Amino acid sequence: MLDIADDLHRWCAHGRPFAVATVVATGGSAPRRPGAALAVDADGTAVGSVSGGCVEGAVYELCQEVLAAADASAPVTQHFGYSDEDAFAVGLTCGGEIDVLVQRIDPAARPEIAAALAAAASGEAAAVARITAGPAELLGRALLVRPDGSHLGTLGDAARDATAAAEARALLAAGRTATTGIGADGSRCGEPLTLLVESSVPAPRMLVFGAIDFAAALVRAGAFLGYRVTVCDARPVFATPRRFPGAEQVVVDWPHRYLDAEADAGRLDCRTVVCVLTHDAKFDVPLLERALRMPLAYVGAMGSRRTHLDRLDRLRDAGLTELDLARLHSPIGLDLGARTPEETALSIAAEVVAHRHGGTGVPLTGAHTPIHRDQDPPPRRLDPPAA
Repeated sequence: MLDIADDLHRWCAHGRPFAVATVVATGGSAPRRPGAALAVDADGTAVGSVSGGCVEGAVYELCQEVLAAADASAPVTQHFGYSDEDAFAVGLTCGGEIDVLVQRIDPAARPEIAAALAAAASGEAAAVARITAGPAELLGRALLVRPDGSHLGTLGDAARDATAAAEARALLAAGRTATTGIGADGSRCGEPLTLLVESSVPAPRMLVFGAIDFAAALVRAGAFLGYRVTVCDARPVFATPRRFPGAEQVVVDWPHRYLDAEADAGRLDCRTVVCVLTHDAKFDVPLLERALRMPLAYVGAMGSRRTHLDRLDRLRDAGLTELDLARLHSPIGLDLGARTPEETALSIAAEVVAHRHGGTGVPLTGAHTPIHRDQDPPPRRLDPPAA
């Protein structure tokens, strides 16, 4: 739901009720992860997607039925899979399975949902924990949780709220959307409840060091992938906003000094990507010495293989361990045969994505690796509802 927060926030601002269908569990080669959503308002306007097209029509009709239902508070859960016996039935042609929770949202009656959508639309960190499996009377209840642990709404019980808020806060700190289980009484035992925790956090950062032509292409690729991109170089003649119009920020500073300042200010996290394109030891070594000791998502450095080996020796002399050095992606990027700055940027961006999701970088043609990977714990087995 939070992935379409901008649209839903506008609907809430106008007091428009809507039905939202959210993927709450997946199995097999499902095209979308938990949290993907399709919403429909009373005028029939639709935003978002739950399957990339396979079952959108059926889910759209479900949303309209829930909006028109006499008991507007009752959510509906629907299972979608693929049947070899009836290839024309509504289902996922990819062979995956999804469970979708459809519920009506009246903004005035659900202040926790309206506040969560407003926070997500404005780029504030927030999480929504919703009960997606458990007793019927609890299904669809939601809790808005903020980074400081404060929360709005209720799951019907103070102890349950406290446990759910703690779970949501942990996932929010990691910027993850995932399902988790708690006991109905707020403990780890008793009748189980499944929560879908949807986290909305500011976009991750990509720090590009070295104001060269390759950096200009990488800025565009990073922004396309949803990163907030900063370019940093100690040479003011090269580090100018005019040369990097797609960057959120262009900084003139020594790279290692800028990285230290950002770390001290708490503006780096485990999603931050660092790309070092200077291939100049006086800039690279002090910068990498610091970056490889920080809990960053990705650290890569441009240079030839000879430059890479020399750089490793210098970093060892600076006190880095082999475990530290194993985190360095150098020479940076995947082997695409790239020549131009744009092709090189694509190579680097591809490696960043592969590293983020555990991809191999090998062609899918003829491979036996999964197409869709799940970073969360293995999803529960999905069984179609009994006929």
